[in-house]
Amino acid sequence: MVRLRVLTTDDWPLWRDVRLAALTEAPHSFKSRLGDWHHGGEDRWRARLAVPGSHNLVALLRGRTVGMACGLPVDGDTRELRSVWVSPEARGRGVGDLLVTTVEEWARRTGATTLRLTVLPGNEPAVTLYRRHGFDFSGELGDLLPEDGVRERLMTRSLR
Repeated sequence: MVRLRVLTTDDWPLWRDVRLAALTEAPHSFKSRLGDWHHGGEDRWRARLAVPGSHNLVALLRGRTVGMACGLPVDGDTRELRSVWVSPEARGRGVGDLLVTTVEEWARRTGATTLRLTVLPGNEPAVTLYRRHGFDFSGELGDLLPEDGVRERLMTRSLR
């Protein structure tokens, strides 16, 4: 059975380990690169978990960390789903669905009416997961990735 754990700043080593695993295993899925996170040490990892109003989760299966996701306040009634990843050995077990649903529930509890995310072109497994949860492409483009000139694509979901 998959169990979710909400993280605090004291959980920074766990967040670091799962984030580095995600960036190593699926570098094509994230705007951040592995090399971006090897600098800064404990203070940087704690700061990532200390973003005011954030909701940071890891998924555990038989005591092993097999996934991650976070929710971040954006502005007003909009929240953002970020850093979703499920380890290869846990894929197909509903871990991604559980992470997305839990962040959606958090967003609603905090008064959000819109949940948004960005996805890199070509990440079809993620697009399939997000569409299953009611997200659709907004037509807006996200940040430009400097190394290959690709832009993220924005997906949104109404929580009303």
